[in-house]
Amino acid sequence: MNNHFQDYLIMLRVERNVSANTIDAYRRDLKQYLGYIDDIGIKLLYNISSDNIRDYIRNLNNQGLAPKSIARIISSIRSYHNFLSSEQIIKENPALNLDTPKIPRKLPLVLSEKEISDIIKAIDDEYQFAKRDKAIVEMLYSCGIRVSELCDLETSNLFIDDDLIRVMGKGSKERLLPIGGRAKRLLDDYLIHSRHKLIKKTSSSSVFVSRNGKPLTRAMINNILKKWALKSGITKPVSPHTLRHSFATHLLEGGADLRFVQALLGHSDITTTQIYTHLDKHHIKQVYRSHHPRS
Repeated sequence: MNNHFQDYLIMLRVERNVSANTIDAYRRDLKQYLGYIDDIGIKLLYNISSDNIRDYIRNLNNQGLAPKSIARIISSIRSYHNFLSSEQIIKENPALNLDTPKIPRKLPLVLSEKEISDIIKAIDDEYQFAKRDKAIVEMLYSCGIRVSELCDLETSNLFIDDDLIRVMGKGSKERLLPIGGRAKRLLDDYLIHSRHKLIKKTSSSSVFVSRNGKPLTRAMINNILKKWALKSGITKPVSPHTLRHSFATHLLEGGADLRFVQALLGHSDITTTQIYTHLDKHHIKQVYRSHHPRS
């Protein structure tokens, strides 16, 4: 059973080019699932039934796991059994008819342009890493870049003279993103006056680095943003993804085409981008009610 599990993970990495973070999530989900299967006395893969899987899902429900987490686990289980079936390791696929719980769609939190400006203004110019932190906040918003993409950004991927940066998205998919005037100025300021001091010991090629010259992690960037958001007086929860949501929403409100926004966000499926149309519709209603005499 463990041999096939490792084969599956290798297939994800080599054949499907799945990101390391996604593989780690699949590994965690499936280790827990296979542990449960072993605990109930099943030692062979072809003895797993659809009832066994449903019992496992019921256990997760009873533990109070969120529908989104359960949906992800079901996806992992289904993918694993599809692999076993396609490789003819099992004859019948017990995961074929699994029902995925409906996930209630929550409109993502969005900041106004003023609130984002307030966060940047809250960064004290006398602070040692002020130039770096200002560039981070502005790029998360102006480029709509994922925090993981920002962490992985290297100097060789900056085409500042062409107003572009190159990022490696999910599934190692590469895309070019425009960088606006304000983000370009703040990034230039950081690169010219601050970054070289931080990389003296490491000669790192990463754009954004910590005090010891190592690439910033997602947790570090999250903490940086929370720190300055709190100082700016914003009490609602703010994360790097909040700035990405704000980027997409403001583009749509400004009249950008949904397909264009999809390309900038790096979404492979437009249905992922369509959640922002709900926000845009809300904006349209607000404008109509505010300005139309018959509203």
